[in-house]
Amino acid sequence: MNSLYAQWLELKRREDEAKHLRLLVEAEMSQGIPDDWEGSKSWEDGPYKIKASRKFNRKVDGNKVRDISAQFGLEEYTNVLFRWKPEIDAKAWKAADETVTKLFSDAITTTPGKVGFVVEEILDEEKKGVA
Repeated sequence: MNSLYAQWLELKRREDEAKHLRLLVEAEMSQGIPDDWEGSKSWEDGPYKIKASRKFNRKVDGNKVRDISAQFGLEEYTNVLFRWKPEIDAKAWKAADETVTKLFSDAITTTPGKVGFVVEEILDEEKKGVA
């Protein structure tokens, strides 16, 4: 297994380096694109076809939306202008009465996520307890 760990470390290092270099190139390519531009555009430059795209990230404060809707009588718009995505509050779910969570469990599908790894090389000094 040691060789797998060493291989993982080397590949992760190369991946991080390649990602860093790619992001530097993308930053240079995006110079001159206005901050308020959203959409997509394609063009050709010599032997290359390039497509640039950007979406704005919009975060919604659901509590504020509900407050504004109630304050101004706009409840009819909340389901038209916004999508409501139910999410489990894991801490509250685990603390809730099992008779309640059991009733809701038919509405929830649970699948395992990807296993994540962190591999660190132990230096000789650390092995000796000097670090």
